[in-house]
Formats: sequence, C-alpha cells, structure tokens
Amino acid sequence: MTASPTGAFPRLPLGSGADADPHHSPDAAARRPGGGRPSVVALGGGHGLSANLAALRRITPAVTAVVTVADDGGSSGRLRDELGVLPPGDLRMALAALCDDSEWGRTWRDVMQHRFSSTAERPTGLDHHALGNLLIVGLWELLGDPVAGLEWAGALLGARGRVLPMSTVPLVIEGDVPEPAPGGGPAPTLRTITGQAHLAKQADVCNVRLVPADAPACPEAVGAVGAADWVVLGPGSWHTSVLPHLLLPGLREAICTAPGRRCVTLNLSPDTETRGKTAADHLRVLQAYCPELTLDVILADPSATEDRGDLERVAAGLGAAVHYADVRASPGTGVHNSLKLAAAYQEILERHR
Repeated sequence: MTASPTGAFPRLPLGSGADADPHHSPDAAARRPGGGRPSVVALGGGHGLSANLAALRRITPAVTAVVTVADDGGSSGRLRDELGVLPPGDLRMALAALCDDSEWGRTWRDVMQHRFSSTAERPTGLDHHALGNLLIVGLWELLGDPVAGLEWAGALLGARGRVLPMSTVPLVIEGDVPEPAPGGGPAPTLRTITGQAHLAKQADVCNVRLVPADAPACPEAVGAVGAADWVVLGPGSWHTSVLPHLLLPGLREAICTAPGRRCVTLNLSPDTETRGKTAADHLRVLQAYCPELTLDVILADPSATEDRGDLERVAAGLGAAVHYADVRASPGTGVHNSLKLAAAYQEILERHR
C-alpha cells in the first residue's frame, strides 16, 4: 500500500483492495462476471452516451465508456476553471449509467446525480454543483491520477463497467459558423465559436477542431479500443460529443485500426448543431472529418430515417450495413429507450459474431 501525494488516502494497487467483494473492487475487470460475452467500448458524452451505457450493461459486463473531456459549462466548467481538472460531468453521468438496478445501484446513481440548490436568501458556492462531480474531483486530488480516481469511483458505485477519459488533459472544442458578409456582400464570413457549451447551440457548424490539436489520448482508452470486440460511436450531440473522438489523433488511429467491429448509432432527431441534416448527412459528417473510417453497422430507427436509400448508399460507402430498429422511448421524443436499445444491440452482436 502506498500513500497518495497528500499522504491522506491509501492508494491500493488496482485489484488488491476489495477481494471480499469483487463488485466493489477498484479493478474494473473484477466487477465483471464471467461468461465470455463480447467486450464493447462506447464513445461519446452526455445523455447520448448515458443511454448507450444503460443499454449495453444489460447485455454484456465488459463495457468501457470513453468520454469526451471538452465540457466547459455548468458545474464541470466551474471546477475545470477553478481547479484545472478534467471536466467531470460527462464522466459522472457515464458512471451513474453503469449502476445496476439494485437498491445500492439506484441509490448511488441518485447520489452521483444530486445537485445542490441554494436559495436567494442563502446563496452558497455549492449551488448547481453535482455531488458526483465533487466526489470525482476529490478522488483525483487525493490520488493524483484521473484514471485511478474513476476506477475508485466505479468501485464505490459497483459500476458494471469502466469509465475512461478520452484524453488526460482538458480539451477545448472550436468550430466556425457562417455569418452574413458585412454590408450585405455575397460571400458570408466565418465566425469562430470556442467552447463546447457555446458550440452546441450553433447550427451550420464547420471546421470543428480540438485545442490542443495534438493532445495525448488516454493510454487506457486507446488500449480498450484496440482490445474491444465492438466499438460504438453515438448517439449524442454530433459535433461536440461524437465527432471529437475522431479529432484526437491517438484515439482516431485506434478507432480506425481497431481489429474489432465498429458501429455508429444515429440520433432520433437532429440536434441544434446538425439542424437540417438527414440521418445520411450525419454519416457524411464523420466521413468528411475522418475519410479513413470504415464501419460495420449503422443502427437507425426507421422513424428517424428520412431517405432509406440515401442512408444505405452512404453506409455502404463506409463498408456498413444499416440495421433498423425501433429504439425510441415514445412517439415524438428524441430519447432512446434503454431496453429497446439493448435488444437492438443484442441482435446486432448475435448477427455479426
């Protein structure tokens, strides 16, 4: 047993600390029951990734989430600015999604998601902070290692899987949006939007990029992608949660050269960033930014597919077949139903063994 950088927290070597209760071991592999089921890496952020994880944990224990670290809004943005840490919010949501449906899992899921709310009469510095964000940042400060901190958070929750950051340094995401030319000229100009929180509210985004452009990918995330039977991208905010994984050089190479199969799960409705784009256009975005990307399966809900022929042509150009399934929570909503999504993934995994 070694001391943390502060000397206040015993840092156990992963896999040696909770032998009596493997469900709460800081070694994520020890929390996975046997059965030889396929390993899946899900990449994304926010609510889209959470929906994916809630589905995937139902069909395989070998789930790893690789999460964007460019969030700069809300509680995550404040902690990032004040403490210089990775934004913890999307990582917290991924951990919460991997909690099982036991009383323990539901309780800790709610604890992680709980937000403090002060009154106008008694404002506090905790206002709008998620408790899980504070817990994760506390572990990072005590352990001095973002990956180890997330492993210990997963052990506390009994998470059925592993959560990793896409990079070990906070990232900034930028993009350009067109503006009318000054004086009513014929050619529009481009204005740069910096920051995930601002970019996610923009339509007609182009030239999306990460800063720093050569940021290191998390080695554990690269390793997980390379070892996975399946790599799943989407659903989620297309330019700020899905695309960033293909913009980080080390992770992009790992995804494109991974020996496992690759699946893209499409959104149920366009987000602000992709307003006016069809399901096929979403694939064209990935193709434009990462021409070397090949895929095996596109998961699409038929109710969210404007032109099946166009979608299937673009998918074929990426080497993929389209798997249609009803995965919508209810008519008119853009939310995925985790049970329907799990059933769709189960069928895909069995069909492509």
